[in-house]
Amino acid sequence: MIHESTVLDALMDVIDPELGINIVDLGLIYGIEIDEEGDDRGISIQFTLTYPGCPVGDLIQSEIVRVVTEATGLPVGATIIWNPPWNMERMSEAARLELGYPI
Repeated sequence: MIHESTVLDALMDVIDPELGINIVDLGLIYGIEIDEEGDDRGISIQFTLTYPGCPVGDLIQSEIVRVVTEATGLPVGATIIWNPPWNMERMSEAARLELGYPI
C-alpha cells in the first residue's frame, strides 16, 4: 500500500528552479489522491504555482510526474489549480527562513 507520505517524500525532490526550494516546503501541493485498485489506478496530484504565468509550470508538472512515478510505480497525473491562490503563509518554516521571511 502506498501512503501519502511516500508521495510527499518523492515530491521533496522537485525543486522550484526560480526559488531553489522544494515544492512541498513552498506549499505548492494542494491535494494527493491514491487509487491502487481497478482500471483507474494511479495517483492524482493537484498543485499550484507561486503566480499565474510562472514560466516553469510545465517543468514542475513533468518533474512531479517523473519523481512520483519512479517512487511508486503507478501512473501519475498532475494538475495545476489556482484556487485557493498561493501565498507565503503556505510555506513551511524552513522555506520562510531560507528566503528570509519572518516566521
